[in-house]
Amino acid sequence: MTLGVLLGLVLSCLFLLSLWRQSSERRKLPPGPTPLPIIGNILQVDLKDISKSLKNFSKVYGSVFTLYLGRKPTVVLHGYKALKEAFIDLGDEFAGRGNFPVAEKIGKGHGIVFSNGRTWKEMRRFSLMTLRNFGMGKRSIEDRVQEEARCLVEELRKSNGSPCDPTFILACAPCNVICSIIFQNRFDYKDQEFHNFMNVLNENIEILSSPWMQICNNFPAIIDYLPGRHRQLFKNFTFTKHYFSSKITEHQESLDINNPRDFIDCFLIKMEQEKNNPKTEFTHENLFFSAADLFAAGTETTSTTLRYSLLLLLKHPDVTAKVQKEIDHVIGRHRTPCMEDRSHMPYTDAVLHEVQRFVDLLPNNLPHAVTCDIKFRNYFIPKGTTVIASLSSVLHDDKEFPNPERFDPGHFLDENGKFKKSDYFVPFSTGKRNCVGEGLARMELFLFLTTILQSFNLRSPIDPNDLDVTPVNNGFVSLPPEFQICFIPI
Repeated sequence: MTLGVLLGLVLSCLFLLSLWRQSSERRKLPPGPTPLPIIGNILQVDLKDISKSLKNFSKVYGSVFTLYLGRKPTVVLHGYKALKEAFIDLGDEFAGRGNFPVAEKIGKGHGIVFSNGRTWKEMRRFSLMTLRNFGMGKRSIEDRVQEEARCLVEELRKSNGSPCDPTFILACAPCNVICSIIFQNRFDYKDQEFHNFMNVLNENIEILSSPWMQICNNFPAIIDYLPGRHRQLFKNFTFTKHYFSSKITEHQESLDINNPRDFIDCFLIKMEQEKNNPKTEFTHENLFFSAADLFAAGTETTSTTLRYSLLLLLKHPDVTAKVQKEIDHVIGRHRTPCMEDRSHMPYTDAVLHEVQRFVDLLPNNLPHAVTCDIKFRNYFIPKGTTVIASLSSVLHDDKEFPNPERFDPGHFLDENGKFKKSDYFVPFSTGKRNCVGEGLARMELFLFLTTILQSFNLRSPIDPNDLDVTPVNNGFVSLPPEFQICFIPI
């Protein structure tokens, strides 16, 4: 028997074995399209608009189905009932972090966002407690956001009403708020170090949202061997680590355990308290990645939503006019907006909710995983199986939100014009893995946007009807297209 024939037989056996394993595994899992060996269903998924592909699959296989994005199965939850049953009713069982190889290669299971088990529980609990101690949801953090809103308005005034791209300036404001919590200080908008850091954050989100990154995450073997934009992600990580490490060193040298100044100080104090615990999760690696997670999540998502808000307000000047009328009535032109105002501003509240619903920032959430073998809707899902939750399917549910593809603040208003809550409002996800900084993000969106609209009229250099509000990428984060805006002082 020649070597070529032998090799052909071995490959054929491996191919048949793969088919047999896949077939045996699929019989217990939720239904789904037949996968090809090795590549699975990847050719049937539009990597530029995964949400649309999931919606089409749900029409055939129902609200719970299985896709093979590569060799391993992924269970997809589509629609409110499926998400609630999994993340609320069975929250602990669905609280794992799913497969995300690029992030795993960088973080190695540290921090908050991409950790699991005890690490995740400890880091999440500590971060929530520390954020609350530093004022999340309280007046102290509100003062910081109001101060930054005033700085933002002053920076926007420098445009003198000329057309400008607001991307960088709108990223600076939420970044400075999270800086004050993690590092204790804010940066001047012209600071070059600040510019470099912001550029890295923006580039990371762009790379993570690209179709190439979806391929890397589903075929992790290529990460180490092929060139591509994921290499830039690793370079950016090195830059970020050096930056945070220098900040941590500065804090260690000036630490006063009786007077913690920020998140890093609190973590260092906890490290000292647990230095004799061999199983402690309070390590330098977890400090770095937890701080970095808070920084990235607290900056990019809020700034992207703010940017999208302004684009939608340019597109719908009638909505802008109604918000400004409510600002005039409740706040006036000379008092700084505060969170107490929100309950007296139902239309503005509805607009903010509708922006987040319409924008659909994280269409498919971050991947979850089941923490144990589980029977779900009469299907068997093995421990460790990745679970994708389509937030789009909830935020764009046409029964809860008539004409969901249309931007309409009326989705969150009752017949009397009062604000109407909805269980389907899940831009921050839901359950055990919901966003740690939800309270801070909601505060920032309200205070930044009302302060801008209190100070400026918004004008588009082109006809509002010609503005495109279609997301540039719909793989990881929905990014607004580039646009120009004029801030006309009132």
